[in-house]
Amino acid sequence: MAVRQLCEQIYSVGVIDWDRRIFDELVLLPEGTSYNSYLLKGSSKIALIDTADPSKEEEFIGNLVRLGVDRIDYIIANHAEQDHAGCLPILLELFPSAKICCTEKCSELLLKLLDIPVKRCEIVKSGDSLSLGDLTLEFMDAPWVHWPETMLTYCPEKEILFPCDLFGAHYATSDLFLKDTTRFEILAKRYYAEIMMPFRSSIVKYLAALKEKKISIIAPSHGPMIQPPSLVMDFYEEWTSDTVKNTVLIPYVSMHGSTSQMVAFLTDLLIERNIGVKPFQISQADTGALAMELVDAATVVFATPTVLFGPHPEMVSVAYLANLVKPKTRYASVIGSYGWGGKTIDVLTSMIPHIKAELLEPVYIQGAPDEKARVELIKLADTIAQKHNADSLVEN
Repeated sequence: MAVRQLCEQIYSVGVIDWDRRIFDELVLLPEGTSYNSYLLKGSSKIALIDTADPSKEEEFIGNLVRLGVDRIDYIIANHAEQDHAGCLPILLELFPSAKICCTEKCSELLLKLLDIPVKRCEIVKSGDSLSLGDLTLEFMDAPWVHWPETMLTYCPEKEILFPCDLFGAHYATSDLFLKDTTRFEILAKRYYAEIMMPFRSSIVKYLAALKEKKISIIAPSHGPMIQPPSLVMDFYEEWTSDTVKNTVLIPYVSMHGSTSQMVAFLTDLLIERNIGVKPFQISQADTGALAMELVDAATVVFATPTVLFGPHPEMVSVAYLANLVKPKTRYASVIGSYGWGGKTIDVLTSMIPHIKAELLEPVYIQGAPDEKARVELIKLADTIAQKHNADSLVEN
């Protein structure tokens, strides 16, 4: 990645990872990612904000060499995770006088994760500032975005916010500043769904605090720079709000066709009632795409057959992940088929305590769907329509 200038005195020195396709052995990266890092040259001090993933150490250090950096006074560690802080060990060797500015919790994690000596850290708190001469850095604690030690950094002279993971997107692009807003919206929503959604209530507070600052550019740790900030902050206002859409998400898996027949019938019933519906076949599915649908769907219907005495293992995984990301879903139900018995409904509903949804009457049948099953599915579709209409849900 070439070194590029954001504005006078501030440079992008991070690395684009064009080929990475999975993160944490969990999050798929269909468009790669980037590890953004920023060098600020003040009149008296030089600061580096975040580093890069250790797999890109050579390229990252090469960018600093290319820029002619022979001194770094401060390294701002907004977040201790390795894709941001992974190059700290070599930087401390190359720049032995550099101090790491981070929260106290971050210093503890840096010691555990990267063996960074606490003595190399200068602890900062929310409201503290650091002078680089004619540039200033102001710090804001932001725990649980998305780790407990995260902080945001702001440069008032340039009106630039360095929010680390907040407002980012796993998006490998040669554009320094955001240009393709359509693609970005999809990737930013995917990123929010997989990483930020569990911390929605915390993010709401930080959004309110950030409104008090004059921000012209958002420089996140993944993806392009964002100008104006409204291009992403407006999305976050919507995604973190309590607003849901007139949509039903139906993640499903079927072994012998009975459950898939029920899903097809329910899908048609919901369409007839002017409700948006998204059947999502989960076998070998992209969990990131599923998480995106969970961001604002009003209702989720888990559709699964029984395997021995409980839900299909792939549906267990989906329910577990759905519970982790804590969507604002208002209603939930279970449909499916069993052979001889089991406790699928009890198992699934016990797995989603963090989905604070009203549980609608399930439709769970033995064998293939018959007329009685169709009547019950009609009743479920009517109930969903009544709930959505009563809530005056927004259209898609």
